[in-house]
Amino acid sequence: MTDIYQDTPAKPAERQFTVSILTEDKPGMLNTVTLVFTRRKLNIDMINVSSTEVTGVSRFTIVATTSRGQVEKVVRQIRKHIDVLGAFVYEENEIHYQEIALYKVPTKIFLDGVEVEKIIRSNNARILVIEKDYIVIEKTGHKDETSALFKTLQKYGVLEFVRSGRVAISKSKRKTETFLEELEKSTTHSLNNNGTK
Repeated sequence: MTDIYQDTPAKPAERQFTVSILTEDKPGMLNTVTLVFTRRKLNIDMINVSSTEVTGVSRFTIVATTSRGQVEKVVRQIRKHIDVLGAFVYEENEIHYQEIALYKVPTKIFLDGVEVEKIIRSNNARILVIEKDYIVIEKTGHKDETSALFKTLQKYGVLEFVRSGRVAISKSKRKTETFLEELEKSTTHSLNNNGTK
């Protein structure tokens, strides 16, 4: 007889991971990469696609909240695609990263004094655009920093708020170009790229 009160196995701890993927610059790669996450029923918190220092190579930076085991399965699956040159998973302390946020606020809030200007300076933000009816403020930083400024500005009235996906650079010393050269020389077209780029 089954004991219905028996302990259930503990769920693996979930936290944020950053996945960095190098691909050939070809149409359809965004769909190819995100489909792997969809099939694993993993939600993507943030995604950013950019060019790299190597011509014809793109970098996907994806942030997902999951367990270490799950994210490693996703990365292994991504590496199997022919147009993927490398895929790496990073903990927060293994990368340098930033996000950018824009806040549109009414111009009139600046007419009542210097308090808002003090807030902008103290948050290391800057005024990006000044129009007759609104001002756009720009803040670069981590999510908790851009969120904190949003909460502060809310009492003055935020017309619009948008935050970008994460851009990240690993703390590894190996260059992307060096990694690709090593990959080209490899007879199996595979390298030990577990977070080494």
